[in-house]
Amino acid sequence: MPGAADCYPDTLLSVDQARERLLRAVAPVAGIESVALDAADGRVLAQDVVAALSLPPFAQAAMDGYALDHRDVAGVAGPVSLPLSGRVAAGDAPGPLVPGTAVRIFTGAPLPDGADTVLMQEDADLDGDVLLVPPGLAPGRHCRAVGEDIAAGAVALPAGRRMSPAAVALAAALGERTLAVRAPLTVALLSTGNEVRPAGEPLPPGAVHDANGPLLTALLRRLGCRVVPAGIVGDDPAALTATLSSLRADLIVSSGGVSAGEEDHVKTAVAAQGGIDFWRLALKPGKPLAFGHIKGGHVGNTPFLGLPGNPFAAFAAFLALGLPLVQRLSGETIADPPRLTVRCGFTHGRAPGKREYLRVVLRQEGADTVAHLAGAGGSAALSSLALADAVAEVEEARDSLRPGDPLTIIPLHGLF
Repeated sequence: MPGAADCYPDTLLSVDQARERLLRAVAPVAGIESVALDAADGRVLAQDVVAALSLPPFAQAAMDGYALDHRDVAGVAGPVSLPLSGRVAAGDAPGPLVPGTAVRIFTGAPLPDGADTVLMQEDADLDGDVLLVPPGLAPGRHCRAVGEDIAAGAVALPAGRRMSPAAVALAAALGERTLAVRAPLTVALLSTGNEVRPAGEPLPPGAVHDANGPLLTALLRRLGCRVVPAGIVGDDPAALTATLSSLRADLIVSSGGVSAGEEDHVKTAVAAQGGIDFWRLALKPGKPLAFGHIKGGHVGNTPFLGLPGNPFAAFAAFLALGLPLVQRLSGETIADPPRLTVRCGFTHGRAPGKREYLRVVLRQEGADTVAHLAGAGGSAALSSLALADAVAEVEEARDSLRPGDPLTIIPLHGLF
């Protein structure tokens, strides 16, 4: 990771440039541990899960009905009569199909050898113990082939994937009892500012409650991190230096104190103890953002991410760079947030040159999904972020937004 001599204080990096530099500078640090399958949801796989068996492991019926050999009914213009020769339920181990007959079968039951097609019971007519098969039944109908879902030996779940309930179900179906996963990333989190007080404490004149600490704690925990609170540090260079040098974590994240004001001491403290790679971002809001490292710690040079002090600016900067940084350090495959295109429902003028994030709510208006501004637009406004369904991402080159324009959004539901 670059040191203080490599700092570019006057360079305004694009989001893409900053992201590239950030990801080049770090590598996965989270260790590997084995966990029981029921504890794997939300964890990052450290090793591929290779299918030890095929799914399904045997040819089976996909519907309740009657299993038969399609050759017995192929090319016949009228109904074909097939005597019933057996019954197969899920969990049975049937013998081979008697040629020229059909068997009653149920969903999930194994197909007898010699059977390759199922006539579902809604289409079946019976004359006593004789099945009447109507013309037009397609071969292989309502059957699941061996390995149709996944073949034995294939990679079912790749390393770097964050486990979901569906992924846990797949691993269970493959017979896995434990999984090798990355250990939770340990993140030390501090808020800065003489004016900042913990939520619930009385506020003296000029003070505000700390919103960034709870915001970032929630975001980091949703990404599977173990958050170590480092408290609130005032605008005091010595106190900042002492706090930063005492932290032991895989990543240090702060909010506030990274701009160019006389009371903004964070990047100076970080540069003195390690290095600042960049601190000005072509992002609105979120321009003042410090990325660098602190020397020492249990991982050697500990990555440091200094976010802006205004809550939505901190959120926007975390979305742009904090998310991929945590993914990289956690050993998770880097994945851009999903983006959708909707219709713009508002007018917004802007100067090109920066990527801009706007808080929006989504409404269905006729056949279109339309984005409207969520409320107060200032970078310190929290109510509009709390109400937002998505963040509108306005590209650097765009100079205005008008009603009806196509608009790129990042849905917030399920993002973290």
